[in-house]
Amino acid sequence: MSLPRSTMPVARRTLLRALGGGALLGGLAGCGVPAAYVAPGDRAAADLSGSDKRLTWANWPLYIDTDDDDTTERPTLKAFGKQTGISVDYVEEINDNDEFFGKISPALMNHQSTGRDLIVISDWMCARFVRLGWVQEMDRARQPRVAKYLDPLLRSPAFDPGRRFTVPWQSGITGIAYDRRRLGREIRQVSDLWADDLKGRVTLLSGLDESFALLMQGNGVDVTRWTADDFHTVCDQVEKYVHQGRIRRFTGNDYTKDLVSGDVLACQAYSGDVIQLQADNPDIRFVVPESGAELWSDSLMIPNLARHKANAERLIDFYYDPEVAAELAAWVNYVCPVPAAQEVLAASDDEDTAALAENPLIFPDATMRKRLAIARDITSAERMEFAKRWNTIVGL
Repeated sequence: MSLPRSTMPVARRTLLRALGGGALLGGLAGCGVPAAYVAPGDRAAADLSGSDKRLTWANWPLYIDTDDDDTTERPTLKAFGKQTGISVDYVEEINDNDEFFGKISPALMNHQSTGRDLIVISDWMCARFVRLGWVQEMDRARQPRVAKYLDPLLRSPAFDPGRRFTVPWQSGITGIAYDRRRLGREIRQVSDLWADDLKGRVTLLSGLDESFALLMQGNGVDVTRWTADDFHTVCDQVEKYVHQGRIRRFTGNDYTKDLVSGDVLACQAYSGDVIQLQADNPDIRFVVPESGAELWSDSLMIPNLARHKANAERLIDFYYDPEVAAELAAWVNYVCPVPAAQEVLAASDDEDTAALAENPLIFPDATMRKRLAIARDITSAERMEFAKRWNTIVGL
């Protein structure tokens, strides 16, 4: 039921491009452009949901279930339309967080509609939208399933306490992947990456927002409240390992090619990728280190001036029905934000589908859950300085 990872887009968890949208906003402010922040009273438009049964949803490619015989058919969306009478214009237009930010930010900062009722971007970018006041608070009265079934681990990130503006679409873990057969031993800690038998056979993620948390956790840092000193300590360490030749290179999602070929024996990795790699090579392991790993999400948001807000809220709640969440989880193989979907999958008559319920990379077990944390995001005040130093180290 799941799509082979080799056909999945490489940009979903992508590297930070230079200084990203934060630099763009800083430059605009310096040129006399009005402040980009939008006050709460200026975010809503007249909602047409009662009379206009539709909505437009922007998402990443290959991030929803499709029919095995017709990839233009999306069974869960079809079921939503049948249940509610609401039609969904589903647009696979998001290939990069910063690229999409640049695409819709002019409208948002100028108090104009984006033409979209629902978008999905990574939480570190969601944080920027929330701070700028570019998304609307959701009406939980229309979302009883979200209130009931959202994973407690995901309920209150630092950038959006109580998830008033965001709802996780799918989640994942940034940990360590390695080839157990080729390496000949186990990896349990971040510090294990710097052993002599791995010199030059390790990769780290190049994106600042994707990479820093796991490295900090290896230093014993609580990433929900990390400091600038914690960040610079990590940079000092990584610089040292680069100079010692311990790091082969910094990567986007293409680390998977190095791991499969054997050019790399261990790497910073995403849980969703490893599930697909293990289908072809069971010797590839994924580790949530004893010191912890980052739990991240790509989240749903309703941008300012959306004209079908109530319809969008109903759609979000539909996907928090455990039956629907299970169908989606069986297809995309990311960490499911609805733990109750595990029981649904376990009860499946299909052995392969039922087996997914036991996969800790889709439904983390109790031991793994204790090690997961949502990292505090990088603030706008920090971003330029931190990105400049990190990008110099990784060669961006």
